[in-house]
Amino acid sequence: MAYTNSPLVAHTNLSPNHSGQRTQAIDRITPHCVVGQCTAEGLGDWFAKTSTQASSNYGIDKDGRIGLYVEERNRSWCTSSSANDQRAVTIECASDTSEPYAFRDVVYKTLIKLCTDICRRNGKTKLLWLGDKDKTLNYRPAANEMVLTVHRWYANKSCPGNWMFARMGNLVTKVTAALCGKTSTDTPAPAKAELYRVRKSWANAKSQLGAYKILATAKKKADDNPGYTVYDSGGNAVYPVSEETVPDAFVPYLVEVSITNLNIRTGPGTDNAATGHFTGKGVFTIVDEADGQGASRWGRLKSGTGWISLDYAKKL
Repeated sequence: MAYTNSPLVAHTNLSPNHSGQRTQAIDRITPHCVVGQCTAEGLGDWFAKTSTQASSNYGIDKDGRIGLYVEERNRSWCTSSSANDQRAVTIECASDTSEPYAFRDVVYKTLIKLCTDICRRNGKTKLLWLGDKDKTLNYRPAANEMVLTVHRWYANKSCPGNWMFARMGNLVTKVTAALCGKTSTDTPAPAKAELYRVRKSWANAKSQLGAYKILATAKKKADDNPGYTVYDSGGNAVYPVSEETVPDAFVPYLVEVSITNLNIRTGPGTDNAATGHFTGKGVFTIVDEADGQGASRWGRLKSGTGWISLDYAKKL
């Protein structure tokens, strides 16, 4: 098919980080949260670096401006799944830096417009949200259908954050209405709250002790019942953290960064999204370490803003 790009784009900075032309036709859209209130230019500059080893087709910045970083004809490196990225148009959206990683109203409205445009140009008249990983991955969309997928299904991440995850149904309603030429109010309908389920395993629904809107309440229930785990609505284990991934008795320490543009990422590795922020020069506290792509070791900042490569930080 003949691929096109969105006419809504306000800034273009094509990234070298992609796999060339797709081997699958487009039938998915995957919204992401940047975990930072970035600009279209800042996100484009980050994806333009070969060392970043990540990209998205589009980005929506904090002011609702759209950036084009990988043409729709090409597969971006965005979702921790080559199979998904071969079929999906990926969209990074500016967001808050902590859960639920909320989008500004202008960002959400632009996401609706961009998804509508993507569907229309690719011959789709309906956008679907099935809400379940297995159902979605086993579903074969009709020729006129586009399906939403999320990053959290392919990696141990919250992306696109609980704020956006709870609004996926609203997004398809808005987009499908626009595709059908129906009018729709700009204000999103109240989203269904995230429910945290306490079970022995996600597959064992009969073992569920309860479903809670407040994560702290669900954690306490799990603590009171050894052997139980807290799962989000997508079936991802969110508590307790596996002992295998948590260093024993980690002692925080100080590092000195002497460069101005040390990038902060959402996780340890260049395969994790950039937050759009830099440390700047100074002294910082590292509260965790982990291995990851693109550096010999990664450190998590005490501020909670993300992870940095320790290759550019001197331990004090």
